[in-house]
Amino acid sequence: MNNIEQTKKYQIYLAAPLFSRAEQDFNLRIYEFLKDQGYQVFLPQTECANKPLEEIYPTCLSGLQSSRSVVAILDGADADSGTCFECGYAVGHGIPVIGVRTDFRLSGDTRGFNAMLYFSAHKLIDGDNNFLDAIVSELTALGL
Repeated sequence: MNNIEQTKKYQIYLAAPLFSRAEQDFNLRIYEFLKDQGYQVFLPQTECANKPLEEIYPTCLSGLQSSRSVVAILDGADADSGTCFECGYAVGHGIPVIGVRTDFRLSGDTRGFNAMLYFSAHKLIDGDNNFLDAIVSELTALGL
C-alpha cells in the first residue's frame, strides 16, 4: 500500500441508486453490514442528506477521492447513471470497483451488466445469495 492509499479516509465508497425507499433501505443494510465488519464507508445518501443540490457533486467527489475502493450496486434494467459516473471516475483514477448485481433480469450486454461496467470492474459479484460475504471476501483480497 502506498502513502496516498494510507491517507485515504474511507476504505469503501458505496455507489448505488438511492431514489426509492427500497433502494435506500437496501443501501443502509449493506452500509451497516460493512461498518459492523470494521470498514469505514462513505454512503452518499447519508453524507448528502439535507445538503443543497449544488453541494451534492463536490461532497460525493470528495468521498470518491478519499476512498480506497468502490462497491457499486448495478441492479436494474440499466445501471443508475450516478453509479455509472462513480464507477468511471474510480476506474479512471485507479480505484478498484467491485460490482454487485442481485437482479436476476438479463439486460445489458453481458449477463445483465453493461459491457463497459463488466470489463472495467476489478471484480463482479453476480446473483450471489451471500453477496455481503462475497463483498467482504473481495475487499479482503484487495488488502482492505
